[in-house]
Amino acid sequence: MSIPEEGYPLAAAISPRVQVVEATDSTNADVVRHATELPDEWPHLSLVLTMDQRAGRGRLDRTWTAPPGEALAVSTLVLVPRIPYAARGWIPLVAGAAMTRAIAAQLVGTGHTARLKWPNDVLVDGGKICGILAEVLPGDPDAIVVGTGVNTRMPRVDLPVTTATSFAAVGLECDEDRLLADYLTALDEHLTALADAIGNAAQAGIVAEVEALCATLGQDVVVLLPDGSQLAGRAQRIDPDGRLVVADSLGIETAVSAGDVVHVR
Repeated sequence: MSIPEEGYPLAAAISPRVQVVEATDSTNADVVRHATELPDEWPHLSLVLTMDQRAGRGRLDRTWTAPPGEALAVSTLVLVPRIPYAARGWIPLVAGAAMTRAIAAQLVGTGHTARLKWPNDVLVDGGKICGILAEVLPGDPDAIVVGTGVNTRMPRVDLPVTTATSFAAVGLECDEDRLLADYLTALDEHLTALADAIGNAAQAGIVAEVEALCATLGQDVVVLLPDGSQLAGRAQRIDPDGRLVVADSLGIETAVSAGDVVHVR
């Protein structure tokens, strides 16, 4: 069975609502619908998960699909009224950091490594194992749905591109319940720290955390920008707003708030 009979007890000990579905078009769309229709029944850290998502979305409205039973799709509702609007650009990054920590915990002693690619892709040994999409709940700017897709049981032959990977592809079995519990714990810790610091990501320790996990910094990169243009240079640092600062060949720095990053090897 794609869904374990015992369910997800570790995740359920942290999340007030873990809704498991056999299949769905989009877990993000499910959470948006449920939280809009019944907000009192969907508190902070409520989630929907499935091993069969059929019409998932990634950044820039790209489709994200996987054969049934081979990837874990989970969307989590986070309520962030204490985080100032100006600091909410950090939320996708802290979600990426939280998932990087959770995946790294699964790799202890295996010789494999998990790193973060700005803004919120998780890499194992340089291959993408997880992507994240965050979107604001319509009509409620204090509620954000954070969708994550993790390639868990996907064999190498089913990987969509050569730059992707999975737990199965590197010869490992993922404890999906522990992965979720570790992710939710880290995500909530990061969001609480950001709120307690009134949005100051440096004071909250978020900048240091993300930079420590980020494989992009110090790399030569090409950033594919939303308008279709490209920016090439060296990734220098992450600025106080969570933007990636890239210096071109002349040393001119540009802060990028959105885009697809390609690490140039």
